[in-house]
Amino acid sequence: MADGYHHGNLRAAVLARAAEVIEQKGPYAFSLRSLAADLGVSHTAPRYHFGSREGVLNALATEGYTELADRLRANREADGGFLESGVEYVRFATEFPAHFQVMFAPTLLDENDPELFAARTAAFGELSSGVESLAQEGRPVEDAAAGLVAGWGIVHGIATLALTGNLDSSGVRALLGDADLLTITRRSAGLLFGASGPPTEPAQE
Repeated sequence: MADGYHHGNLRAAVLARAAEVIEQKGPYAFSLRSLAADLGVSHTAPRYHFGSREGVLNALATEGYTELADRLRANREADGGFLESGVEYVRFATEFPAHFQVMFAPTLLDENDPELFAARTAAFGELSSGVESLAQEGRPVEDAAAGLVAGWGIVHGIATLALTGNLDSSGVRALLGDADLLTITRRSAGLLFGASGPPTEPAQE
């Protein structure tokens, strides 16, 4: 390509640059034209892959749900348990903050996108199986659906508080002895479901 990118590389480069902009300035701070300018390619090149700005956001959300599902699946296969699924959720959010922001902003996305639907379904399937794992640990939850919402609500809330800076500005982290975020997650979510399985180490690059 005259722009210096192979097709697959350009797609990945656009998504990476969009994630950088979203993390710094939010999801409304870019256009396909601005991404093209940042990457030094023709203004029509990103449109070939994504069609529109919404297409970039859909792709980021799909990428995020896929990564989240992979992490939750790895935790399940390592017998990490439901609590550690929550820890992986928070770890993912802090390592992929732009993806996390877009994934849960339905007004930015095309909810009819089949790839997005499939990736989201896979991720929430893994969350659901985490609740089911409690029965195998001798701690069955009578209302599995409510257990899923409770667990998700806790870890999503912790991740959001951390990413928005509110966990620090409120002084709550100091009350917890300035513990790291994953320790805070284990202590807080553990009040609901208790210790659950061995911690899962992050995958090596």
